[in-house]
Amino acid sequence: MNLKKALAIGLFMGVAGQATAADTTLRVASWLPPTHPQNAVVWPTWSKWVEEATEGRVKVAIEYGMGHPKTMFEMVEDGVADASFSYHGYVPGRFKLTQVVEQPLLGVNAEAASVAHWKIHQKYFTQANEHEGLEVIGLFTHGPGQIHLADPVTSLADLKGKKIRLGGGIQGEIGHRMGVTAVGAPAPKVYEMMQQGVIDGVFIPMGEQKSLRLKEVAKNVIALPGGMYLGSFSIFMNPDFLADLDPKDRAAILAVSGEKLSAMAGKAWDAGDAAGLAAAQEAGVNITMVKDGDALSKEFATLTKGMDENFYTAAAERKVDGKAALSELRELARSYK
Repeated sequence: MNLKKALAIGLFMGVAGQATAADTTLRVASWLPPTHPQNAVVWPTWSKWVEEATEGRVKVAIEYGMGHPKTMFEMVEDGVADASFSYHGYVPGRFKLTQVVEQPLLGVNAEAASVAHWKIHQKYFTQANEHEGLEVIGLFTHGPGQIHLADPVTSLADLKGKKIRLGGGIQGEIGHRMGVTAVGAPAPKVYEMMQQGVIDGVFIPMGEQKSLRLKEVAKNVIALPGGMYLGSFSIFMNPDFLADLDPKDRAAILAVSGEKLSAMAGKAWDAGDAAGLAAAQEAGVNITMVKDGDALSKEFATLTKGMDENFYTAAAERKVDGKAALSELRELARSYK
């Protein structure tokens, strides 16, 4: 090998080595099964956006089995993972303002609610710093929460005393008003708990009839118009990870996050709900589709009176105008196209 060729090969290897060293892997911790829309659609789609936006310099890897969903906030803050998502209701007391989007009777799908959630958070809530130690890159909701039961009921009053898995947040207050016996557990444990008779039912969206296989153990569903509530989630990153990136890559990641990521996540969960409903129907699940004006609908409206005012009080404790925030969120969500 002549000297010129050797130098050329050495130069190429050096450049290639620098390019490899410059590549960054963004590690995402996920706690739902791989088949769930969050892992089958949301993370892969965002991963593609990130890789394209950074011209391949940042790649995304999803890691499973990293712990309970409530630990994701601390895990990312501590740098054990670079990004994750979680349900705000899993951490009682820390997140009060995010309950703005969970209030009953909003009557919209997850995509509309998620976009409104992001906009209201940016306008009203960032100064309260409820996500301290984290960089919030998206906010979304799951689809309308419904009532999934082992045995049928004819009224909401029939739920009194039943053991119901509740995930926290507004659904906890709804369960309290219904007089249910609340049982806490992460969503992936619900199937096992239903199968073993540990719980009589769960408040959760229709998508979980398929993604968590509830169609096999929760053979009765009461689907209220617009659902009982929407569950609030955030998608977040470690600020130090972002700060260590090249400024153009950091800007590129944030550009494909925010409202764009929030809308995509909500839309994916809506599609999951449609698939869950179809799977439940195919499996012969007894689904009571409640309409506005039906007895069950009126019963729920009466049950939830005063919950808006409770949110106003909680928001005031964080020095936020809760009434203005909730009113604007409803206007944004209901006018979303």
